[in-house]
Amino acid sequence: MQLQFVPIDTTTVEPEQGAPAEERLISGEPRFKTWNLDEASGGIYAGVWEATPGKWRIEYDEWEFCHILSGVSVVSEDGGETRTVTAGDSFILKPGFKGSWEVLETTRKEYVIRL
Repeated sequence: MQLQFVPIDTTTVEPEQGAPAEERLISGEPRFKTWNLDEASGGIYAGVWEATPGKWRIEYDEWEFCHILSGVSVVSEDGGETRTVTAGDSFILKPGFKGSWEVLETTRKEYVIRL
């Protein structure tokens, strides 16, 4: 039987390790951990993501809800605003968003992604 209540608990799964693609890296040596805790048909994913300090280019084809749990990051939109996000901040990045993500202090966020 499939669980209908899924706790957001990073101790239940090993994180995927990663880093920005080399051609997107702007500065530093950021490293990612992603705990993908659930997925549903139609390309919906939920979990926790963490990154260490550094800066890289981002381009979104997907819709993503983000809730910052800890750390400090700066999200800049090409031709738009630059926003500093910290614990407690929530926001949505829509398909077509282009800019950069800079982690100033290791940042952890909860996410829901729809492809």
